This record gives sequence, structure tokens and C-alpha cells, in this order.
Amino acid sequence: MATLSPAVPRTTWSTDRLARRLPQLLIGLWLYGTSLGVMVRAGLGVNPWDVLNQGMVHHFGLSIGTWVSIIGALVLLLWIPLRQVPGIGTVGNVLILGVAMDVTVGLLDTPGNWPARIALLAGGILLNGLATGLYIGARFGPGPRDGLMTGLQRRTGRSVRLIRTCIELTVLAIGVLLGGTVGVGTVAYALAIGPLAQFFLRWCAVPETR
Repeated sequence: MATLSPAVPRTTWSTDRLARRLPQLLIGLWLYGTSLGVMVRAGLGVNPWDVLNQGMVHHFGLSIGTWVSIIGALVLLLWIPLRQVPGIGTVGNVLILGVAMDVTVGLLDTPGNWPARIALLAGGILLNGLATGLYIGARFGPGPRDGLMTGLQRRTGRSVRLIRTCIELTVLAIGVLLGGTVGVGTVAYALAIGPLAQFFLRWCAVPETR
């Protein structure tokens, strides 16, 4: 790695930390997609974006993982007027999540009893929180949907909470109109993912060096 002049105020990364960040990013993204597939197979409701993805499957075919990737790529187009800059993690989010989700959906079946389905849902949400901490903590750039949120917050000056809520409600409404599934899992995810992601990010964030 080239040595930067002390006068240049840029964050640098030591080689050992770079060696940790890339595997952590890839593992985090794969586990994130896996967690989405687990929640689908629990059959108790999914997060708002996957309600939209289910609606797209219902009307236009293709797999739910394919729609995760397609919609992720379309959301990236909204970054252009917001002047958001994608990173490696952003591109990896589009390419990996859908594949991991489809693999998981193909390997799992929906359990035949309620306790097993509830356990599967809880496990999926917990895994999603861990995966969020891993891929965000690798510091390779936000996913398309997170970048849309931060870009809108910067341009409008509104709170992150308000922007995130508006995006999620809009996506959820469109997904419901298209026939996506809303259930207790949708509510549980909305309530749990913030605290879980914050908890895991404390342990998974790669420290910066200057």
C-alpha cells in the first residue's frame, strides 16, 4: 500500500485490517441473504422490501432472490441524483444477497408446526442482525437501500428515522398491493432489527487507522 503524506487527511487501512475486511464483507452479505431466505421459509411475514419482492414474483415470475438483485440495481439508479458513491460493499450487496437467498429458499422447507416456524423466524431475524453488523462493520460502503436512505437524509435535512420510516412504509404499501405477504414477522423484524444491528456492529466494526 502506498504511503500517504501526513498532510493528506485521508483514512488509511493497515494490510492486516484489509485482510479482515473483505472476508467479513463477503460472509456478512452471504449471511444476510441467507437470513432473508430463512424468514421467507418461516412463512410468518418478511421485511418490507421482501414484501415488495414477493409481490413482484407474484405478478412477473422469476425467483425472489432475482428480484432482490433487480430492485437493488434499480435503487442504485436513484443514487445518481442524490450524488451517492457506491463502494465494493454496495455492488456486492446487489450481486450476492439474491443468490444466497435463493439457495436458502431452495434448501429449506416451511416447517409444519407453529413452534418450529416461530423459531425459524427468530433465528432469521437474529442472523440478519449479525449479518448487518458484519457487512456494515467491514466499511466497504452501504447497501443500495441504506444508501438511498442516507442520500435522501442529506439532501432533505430530515431525520434518518423519518426518511427510513417513509421509505419502508412506501415499499410495504406497494408490496401489499402487489400481493406480498405481511405478517407477525414483518412487525417483529421492524422492531428488532435496529437494536440487533446496533449490538452486533459494536463487535463487528473494523477499527480505522489514520
